[in-house]
Amino acid sequence: MRSKDVMTDEMTLPDRTKFASAADYAYAALRREIIEGRFAPGRRMREIELAEHLGISRTPTRQALTRLELEGLLNLRPRAGLVVSVLDIDAVEELYEMCAALEGTAAAMAAKNASPKDLAGLAKLVAAGEKLGREPLSFYRHDRDLHAAIQAAAHNRYLEKSLSVLQDSTALLGPTMSAGKGFFAAAQTEHAAIVQAISQRDAKKAESLAQAHVRSALDVCRSILGKERDLESRGD
Repeated sequence: MRSKDVMTDEMTLPDRTKFASAADYAYAALRREIIEGRFAPGRRMREIELAEHLGISRTPTRQALTRLELEGLLNLRPRAGLVVSVLDIDAVEELYEMCAALEGTAAAMAAKNASPKDLAGLAKLVAAGEKLGREPLSFYRHDRDLHAAIQAAAHNRYLEKSLSVLQDSTALLGPTMSAGKGFFAAAQTEHAAIVQAISQRDAKKAESLAQAHVRSALDVCRSILGKERDLESRGD
């Protein structure tokens, strides 16, 4: 079995010319690997190794790592150094509690503030979701896009900024969430219902459905984390 600490060619590098500095480039590249689950929780983030793979010096790599640490995507462990953050069950419960509150608020505000263009975009995303396969990463990206579109439709910059921080934290759970039994079909149905309530300008219903959607995701997360703990306790 390949160690999760080993750098491989699976790392997908963005176009370096699109960034103002090497540090920005490194930050974007490393953040994407974490957000999309290719750098798993607990993975050691060795500065020298990462700089070599990114094709840049250690200084901008270090700056990117510091930025990711400040955002909570990395943390410092004794003897291990910087690693991709790991969420325990207590952190997950607290995280989803906040997500339910703010996602519900975003849906309610979207029902009140969404423009016709916003509504058309949401409908397009729901339709695109129905055509997706069952590949976890594809659904994971689509799910993030749809939630981001709802947040944008709320037209409240402070709410959108707060939810962006929470989404970065939920990203530490990775695309494997989408592989939970029945999760894909249930989430698609829930997405469609939320968007319908927003389109109907029913703020109360949109809020309730969005909160229920987050609670459903938390149930799946509890199940997955529980199975992982069982495997670890058996030494598998």
